[in-house]
Amino acid sequence: MQRIYITLLLAMVTLYVQSQNSLEGSITNGKAGAPLFGVDIYFPQLEKGTISDENGQYKINGLPTGNYKIVVSSIGFQTYSKTLTLEKGSNTLDVALFPSAIEMEEVIVSTPFHKLQRENVMKVERASVAELKAKGAVTLSEGITNIPGVESVSTGLGIGKPVIRGLSSNRVLVYTQGVRLENQQFGDEHGLGISDAGIESVEVIKGPASLLYGSDAMGGVLYLNPEKFANVGITDGDVNLNYFSNTTGFDGNVGIATSSEKLKFLIRGSAASHADYRTGGGQSVTNSRFGEYDLKTGLGYQSTIFKTELRYNYNNLKLGIPEEIAEQTSERTPESPYQQIDNHILSSKTNVFFDKSSLEATLGYTFNTRKEFEEGEEGAALDMDLATFNYNLQYHLPKWGNLETIVGVQGMHQTNSNFGEEILIPDATTNDIGILGTSHLHFKNDSDLQLGLRYDHRAIDAKANGAFGEEGFVEALSRNFNSFNAAIGYKQNVLKNVTGRINIASGFRAPNLAELTSNGVHEGTNRYEIGNSALKNEQNVQTDLSLEYGNQHVEIYVNGFYNAINDYIFIEPDGSIVEGNAVFVYNQQDANLYGGEIGVHIHPHPLDWLHLESSFETVTGKLASNEFLPLIPANSFTNTLRTEFARKDSWLKSSYAFLTLKSVFEQDKISAFETTTDEYSLLNIGFGGTVSIFKQSMAIRVSGNNILDKDYFSHLSRLKTDGISNIGRNINLGISIPL
Repeated sequence: MQRIYITLLLAMVTLYVQSQNSLEGSITNGKAGAPLFGVDIYFPQLEKGTISDENGQYKINGLPTGNYKIVVSSIGFQTYSKTLTLEKGSNTLDVALFPSAIEMEEVIVSTPFHKLQRENVMKVERASVAELKAKGAVTLSEGITNIPGVESVSTGLGIGKPVIRGLSSNRVLVYTQGVRLENQQFGDEHGLGISDAGIESVEVIKGPASLLYGSDAMGGVLYLNPEKFANVGITDGDVNLNYFSNTTGFDGNVGIATSSEKLKFLIRGSAASHADYRTGGGQSVTNSRFGEYDLKTGLGYQSTIFKTELRYNYNNLKLGIPEEIAEQTSERTPESPYQQIDNHILSSKTNVFFDKSSLEATLGYTFNTRKEFEEGEEGAALDMDLATFNYNLQYHLPKWGNLETIVGVQGMHQTNSNFGEEILIPDATTNDIGILGTSHLHFKNDSDLQLGLRYDHRAIDAKANGAFGEEGFVEALSRNFNSFNAAIGYKQNVLKNVTGRINIASGFRAPNLAELTSNGVHEGTNRYEIGNSALKNEQNVQTDLSLEYGNQHVEIYVNGFYNAINDYIFIEPDGSIVEGNAVFVYNQQDANLYGGEIGVHIHPHPLDWLHLESSFETVTGKLASNEFLPLIPANSFTNTLRTEFARKDSWLKSSYAFLTLKSVFEQDKISAFETTTDEYSLLNIGFGGTVSIFKQSMAIRVSGNNILDKDYFSHLSRLKTDGISNIGRNINLGISIPL
């Protein structure tokens, strides 16, 4: 054993000594030839980078040898991407960036090979949180609805959960800090439960991602990227404040980040408070108020061949559950019924870089406490603790020509414990393990092939609840679920400026505890639910086709999908009544969903500051019996006129303005226990920019959503059945000040 330790120590010392490498060079304007200042030079896999100085020069130290992708990007220029071979000692790379009116491209993190979108085989939607906030989003759940193909099932303003192409709840997996966000997402009234403060961007995989993430990703993935550490030698911070007129609400956050050559640290705290929202009809929706506190912090260490980071997020939410429009008040403290949710997320990510390969290990521990308080009762009627440990080990094999391959193992250990009088799901333990392999092959004709295979096993063991023969009794449960899944995708530049993609992927979802074991009244839905312990895996195969055309002034995309789901799990009334509540039972039947998105973006020459954007999205979902699925978003058509200006020698450094009209069609393709939702149109406006006052730079934004104060119902609002409409006019004032 001692000999093994000595060998490993010598190997690490040898790697360290051999890998004292650097990269330096200059960044210039490819058209004018002048040096460019403030350009980002970044290695995505190493998560290491810098910015160019006033002379366009840059230098990055402490790099390992091997092949690594480098991305050079700046607003107003086409992003440069290349796989670079780092040799021992000093390396040089000079880059000329060419002006472009197309928005700056970013590296996609949610897919395994960390490529730019134009290089990706799988189409992934990406939006920065700053963009979503500029459009006046009150919460992250509301903000993601600005992404094509993404909507939100809402219970008022504070509770929302993502819907991707008609699928939601346990069919959509949410990742944050690189780990699964587990917060009892099975419930209709259980929201996303995470603050947008300290999140840099959102990525959406629209389709089965079980190959990459296992069970619960059969409908897609919402991937939340945390803010990055500061570049080496830099300490910076910022303060962000927002006011919302409709709820007389506010949120604010402050953060600071600092980095030395090896150590990195960041911290951000935030708070939000909202009173009841007002509808377009002028009524305050009683008990739709909510408040939130959030803390995010991170610590990182990086040497030449080794880097690791530890992140922690604490989130506290108090959410009123609106049931009717009653007393009109400006109170901010929720009254019964309300939820109190505490979420702790601890994650670590470690990378070891060898000469031609690398190993990545991500570990996560999430502890979620959910309490629900009911009127007239002391203490929490519902009190659940959910503890989840998950791991993800991935080994990047040595690159063989243009072939990249990753093999890995992922798993999860989860326990659910009850402490309240009301039991939605029993005490239970869930164990997952999955083994995967995926490869990406780049051909010389500028086409790409990606494929992969995965095996998963899930074991669920639940304890008995209640007394045998009495109402609400749930017997003990022990079930095992297994699944093989595969994915294949191909990208080809069909013509000049035309890119085609086709992806075929399978996914699966094991039934959750509520579907397997429910036997009682679910207060949040006002129905008596009965589970089915014999439910099988949901298994789906989705085909995605996309065609994109883009030049300097026009971008057009057409995305289509067909999703065939075997043994789709759904709940429906059986016609009986228990304790005055309609009885709903869980069943299975094959289902199909199909639809897509079409969009165009025009920024005509020489008016590069002008942007015209239009998009249409549609989805239809049906059971094999030809009945429509519930909670399917209505078709919508969105048109935006946007302007952007940048000035170097002015107190107004940059500015923007937009006007958006979103038209939502009538939704009459409804399930047996839904009602038709009328069409409506919402007009949104906004403007803002970066200004310099007394040498202090700050970003100011103003937006108005539903500016005409339209009184309307969203088909995905759970308050629609109570006759409560959605939020009316809402003016948002925001300011961001660098420290």
